[in-house]
Amino acid sequence: MESWATFGGDLHLDLSAGRARGLGLRAALEDALRTAARDGRLAAGTRLPSSRVLAADLGIARNTVAEAYALLTAEGWMTARQGSGTVVAERGAASVSAAPRTPQRTPAVRFDLMPGRPDLTLFPRSAWLAAARRALAVAPHEALGYSDPRGRIELRRALADYLARVRGVRTDPERILICAGYTQGLALLCGALRERGVGAVAVEEYGLPPQQAVITAAGLATVPLPLDGHGARTDLLGGLDVGAVVLTSAHQFPTGVPLRANRRAAAVDWARETGGIVIEDDYDGEFRYDRQPVGAMQALDPERVVYAGTASKSLAPGLRLGWLALPAALVEPVMRQKELADGQSGAMDQLTLAELITSGGFDRHVRRCRLHYRRRRDQLIGTLAERAPEVRVTGIAAGLHAVLELPPGSLTDGELLRHAGWLGLSLNTMSGCRADSAEPVPDAPSALVIGYGTPPERAWPGALEALCTLATL
Repeated sequence: MESWATFGGDLHLDLSAGRARGLGLRAALEDALRTAARDGRLAAGTRLPSSRVLAADLGIARNTVAEAYALLTAEGWMTARQGSGTVVAERGAASVSAAPRTPQRTPAVRFDLMPGRPDLTLFPRSAWLAAARRALAVAPHEALGYSDPRGRIELRRALADYLARVRGVRTDPERILICAGYTQGLALLCGALRERGVGAVAVEEYGLPPQQAVITAAGLATVPLPLDGHGARTDLLGGLDVGAVVLTSAHQFPTGVPLRANRRAAAVDWARETGGIVIEDDYDGEFRYDRQPVGAMQALDPERVVYAGTASKSLAPGLRLGWLALPAALVEPVMRQKELADGQSGAMDQLTLAELITSGGFDRHVRRCRLHYRRRRDQLIGTLAERAPEVRVTGIAAGLHAVLELPPGSLTDGELLRHAGWLGLSLNTMSGCRADSAEPVPDAPSALVIGYGTPPERAWPGALEALCTLATL
């Protein structure tokens, strides 16, 4: 095995000194690079070889080099710059006291890029407080007591009008049930479906992992439904032994594609022919950037499709406010499940949201968020195009996340997650969104699922910098 490599013909990177001190191979490489940067032999701005090239020069594993680059970037010795390479950082960017660490620990998370999370600094505190005051001033005394498990009538009326206007949902207040977010709504539905004799639910082969846990906790099996470039293969439902299917039809999670019209129709036809139920998870339907929002498929058949919405993306997940627009046959069964679960959702937040919607404040807030997230999306695309041009960005027409498809020969998803930890990044991979019951895809390209909503403005540039470093390892 070679113990040295040459940079530009005049710098020898010798690993033997570190190895002689008992350092492992990666630690020795980190020590050699750190020392060369500290004493000026690697000048600020010097472009380093790619992890693949340096690994070949040293005769070591590429993963060893990539991990060393990732750690030194986290320490501030290196950074990603235009041209998709790794360069030596400016003086002062790294601590002069930095030294090899044995054992080395993963740095704390600095940048949250997990998908499906909003920027909480956008929460309309003033508008929410004003709406709460107005709602409380006119609320009847009985609103503070035990009431309808479906939720406050004020919010159900406001939602019926809002969903019809914005998402094309066909429902009325008597068929809307307020729940503690989508997670509880799905659990209530699964309990009602099990009572009806359903034993299994079809889920998209890539989706939100907690969803599968909720379904199985209710005693139902999950059956994967394949995906392609047009969304879920709903034409295959007839061959599956399931009584319901969960679809993210407006913006498939995580791929980002909308479900084609003929596949929406196929899902509804299957439900009509078999007595099955379609659960439409409209988790981020308000946030469409390049054209008008895709309407809810619930309008195709309100008696066979359950519409599930939430305030977790548009406002904040901490509110724990979600809603179900139910077929008539499911209203009573789901109400019973809600009574058993917690009786009812909190009245004051329901009254406040109702007032925010009817006053127009909610629409104004969503428009503001849409502009903010579109700008974030455009910055993500532009920065990657400049610094990591080999990365293909998809699923960007809507929502709060994008998929970054890495070029052939990139690190595996597991390696990417480990390096992300060294860079202080919290994110997900495409394989991390695969349903437990779905078969792994052989030779599938590595892909990151990046949420661009969560980092506050002050942290966003640093998050992009760290992400570019990860994408170019």
